[in-house]
Amino acid sequence: MKLGIIIETKEYEKVWNAMRFAVAALKNGHQVKVFLMGEGVEIENLTHEKYNVAEQVKEFIETDGTILACGTCLKSRSMDGTDACPISRMIDCVEMVEWGDKIVTF
Repeated sequence: MKLGIIIETKEYEKVWNAMRFAVAALKNGHQVKVFLMGEGVEIENLTHEKYNVAEQVKEFIETDGTILACGTCLKSRSMDGTDACPISRMIDCVEMVEWGDKIVTF
């Protein structure tokens, strides 16, 4: 199954669970793409003693997951895209939704 995940928050536990879900789906043979928008574009910088978001993001990428980040949302925060979260456009989100069999939003 093709799963699209949209993350719009930077709440530690929610993002941690979203990325755990994404990793579990990949490990169970699904294709997974994550699109970050709004506060979600900040997930690479989240550090928390209990919810290790960075570890889940790293595992997702190492397991061949794809992450896209809204360029407008990045720019509004004076952020640049990264190798893990390249600058994308809203049309990329639309295309992910069209591509996916199921879309989950956190």
